[in-house]
Amino acid sequence: MSDCRVLLQILKRCKTSLDSKTVAKTHARVIVLGYATYPSLLASLISAYAHCHQPRIAHHVFSRVMNLFNVNLVIESLVKSGECDIAKKMFDKTPVRDVVTWNTIIGGYVKNSRFLDALSFFRGMMSAEVEPDGFTFASVVTGCARLGSFCNAKWVHGLMVEKRVELNYILSAALVDMYAKCGRIDVSKRVFESVVRDHVSVWNAMINGLAVHGLALDATVVFSRMEVENVLPDSVTFVGILKACSHCGLVEVGREYFEMMQNRFFIQPQLEHYGTMVDLLGRAGYLEEAYSMVNVMSVEPDVVIWRSLLSACRIHGKKELGEFAIANISRLESGDFVLLSNMYCSFKNWHGAERVRQMMKKGGVRKKRGKSWIEFGNSIHQFNAADQSHAEMKAIYRVLEGLMQRAKLEGFTPLTDLVLMDVSEEEKEVNLSFHSEKLALAYGVLKSSPGTKIMISKNLRICQDCHNWIKIVSRILNREIIVRDRIRFHQFEGGICSCGDYW
Repeated sequence: MSDCRVLLQILKRCKTSLDSKTVAKTHARVIVLGYATYPSLLASLISAYAHCHQPRIAHHVFSRVMNLFNVNLVIESLVKSGECDIAKKMFDKTPVRDVVTWNTIIGGYVKNSRFLDALSFFRGMMSAEVEPDGFTFASVVTGCARLGSFCNAKWVHGLMVEKRVELNYILSAALVDMYAKCGRIDVSKRVFESVVRDHVSVWNAMINGLAVHGLALDATVVFSRMEVENVLPDSVTFVGILKACSHCGLVEVGREYFEMMQNRFFIQPQLEHYGTMVDLLGRAGYLEEAYSMVNVMSVEPDVVIWRSLLSACRIHGKKELGEFAIANISRLESGDFVLLSNMYCSFKNWHGAERVRQMMKKGGVRKKRGKSWIEFGNSIHQFNAADQSHAEMKAIYRVLEGLMQRAKLEGFTPLTDLVLMDVSEEEKEVNLSFHSEKLALAYGVLKSSPGTKIMISKNLRICQDCHNWIKIVSRILNREIIVRDRIRFHQFEGGICSCGDYW
């Protein structure tokens, strides 16, 4: 127990075993060996005591940290290991906080996908009259982007202008990315045209933003402008441009960029490039070519590549290749099972779908829960599938039922084959009716004025049933509805979607 790394491993095991006696012995050893000022060990001790239901000792350890520099390092170690709640408790106990303390907690929460909490900390920083710097805004802008919160994005950008924050390439790229991910590609373009564009990161942000909006041709125009403005593309640029081609099925254009990357710019393909090419070819139905690319890759294919191939097999009904792809995924997650099940359902192979369901049950795998959120009145309202927790749930369900009935009168038929459950057709239809994006849309209709735009964000890829339904609802209500899913933006208007049903 004289090695610092060994002590860290012991404390890590104590957190799962809840062995408070060993934590105390290790704590004593840390002091004897003179490691009591090591921030990583102190963070591990605090975390171990907290997990062992010894909050008073955890706070005592933290209180012994001698200076603010080490306090900041301890908080950083906690958020780096995902212990955000414990880090917050230590942060709350810190009597004096400088800009680094605030940056550490805000940045840590953003990296742990706790975006609303990160924005709350930022508001606290403003109230405490601690002046934010470029690092603060880089984190907060990223949080707004990931959340897709346009109101917060405008507020944060306004503060940057008010405080005359100098825009380096990191902040410029972050702003372009933020507005694109908040569904305002028009504002993203304006920011792009207004900032200094001498760094490739700014161009990458614009190309990626156009890609997720399905604006592949615009992305190729931006790429061409790079040469005019003497900015060399890098490997990230080509991931973005290939992604743009994939979202729009531009197979030949994608092939040209993949060749150009290697032969003109001498950039060797990495996993991300191969993955995007497999996705591009697979979506477009070139399954054999996609599989050939997997076989000739210069690097070992990872789980993302096999999933891309599996997804393409589901779309195009290639059962054998799909089964081969899933056999190469070492650790199956719920989404993999759903893809395989949907592939069997498309063949009307109910035995295969049932077998997948039994595999999930046996492995204790639960389908990942859909989550959608909508911004209204400067607040984010979140919905899970079949949610009952919202304060206005009764009114939301009334609106949803009305929309479902009107959609059916317009010819909408629920795709009950997509439901991986051994229940009646009627029960399957009910299950589809309460997907999170439908609840979020019903809330948007309930709270907004007729004719106004509704924007929804979702943590998973939108399912075909919801996609078909929202198309019809956009025509019925004569409203623009935007859904940002895990893959891209869908702009529904007049009964059609900007993706052209290709996503």
